[in-house]
Amino acid sequence: MQTLDLPPALLSANLNQTHTFTPRQLMLLAILTVFWGFNWTVLKFGVLELPPVWFRLLGLAGGTALIGIYARVTGVSLAVPTGNWWRIFGLALPNITLWMLLGIYSIALLPSGRAAILGYTMPIWAAVIGVIFYGERPGMRTWFGVACAGAATLLLVAGEFDAMRGSPLGTGLMLLAAVLWGWGTHLLRRSPLKMNTVALTFWMLAMSVVVLLVFSALVEFDRWTLPVGSQWWPILYNAVFVLALCNVIWFSLARSMHPVASGLSGMLIPVVGVFSGLIVLGEVPHWRDELALVLILVALATTVWSSAPGAAR
Repeated sequence: MQTLDLPPALLSANLNQTHTFTPRQLMLLAILTVFWGFNWTVLKFGVLELPPVWFRLLGLAGGTALIGIYARVTGVSLAVPTGNWWRIFGLALPNITLWMLLGIYSIALLPSGRAAILGYTMPIWAAVIGVIFYGERPGMRTWFGVACAGAATLLLVAGEFDAMRGSPLGTGLMLLAAVLWGWGTHLLRRSPLKMNTVALTFWMLAMSVVVLLVFSALVEFDRWTLPVGSQWWPILYNAVFVLALCNVIWFSLARSMHPVASGLSGMLIPVVGVFSGLIVLGEVPHWRDELALVLILVALATTVWSSAPGAAR
């Protein structure tokens, strides 16, 4: 897990500037796609066995500990610049804490694949937030990619409309989580924090552990129980792959890429979430799923082509 310190030139760069994907970034995105995509199915198993926030808390605590051990072994400093604790908490709140709280309750109420689709409407909200609050003017290619992602989302959501209509709370929670994630990605991109990504990830996770611990103690304390047997594997999967490995990768990318570009680049993650759920549950893909996959691939291609040097915008 390579650390990343952002140079001042990047922090002051034009946020409408196109981004060139390096082979390393594409490899990291592939890792995110596999582990985060399959995790939506894993989370469904977790909330069926344990109280939702307690389950999320156990994985989060494990992932935080693993990053701390990694930093200690490799000599990465976890020091926080003076006066920046509240700034880190402000980044943790939308990017981790609220995303996890809202998302885990949504997964308990919705099919895992559809929850993933709603969660990964993030690039749509990131584009809207950029225009409204940051005065950005995305080019036509970017809007075309966002439109394709939105159309794919509508297609996949249509397949579960009756189920989602029966659980409007789950739908609303996941959409709110996606909006907050889009906003949090903008905050990460613009943050003047001079910290390596491993240290920033560690402290955002650690702060989220405290918040989730308090929340779970207030609403789930009577159902707290130590995991046994098969209850451990979703927790370990989240701790090792999702929260330790993938969070460091994601925050490295999010601090160096435009929020819409990074969001669109991850649009294959809900596809993996949908199809892993279909395979595990033995369901047959619908034509909507196949057409949505094509639209998502177009959105991804648009993002990559827009990143090419000299590409028209």
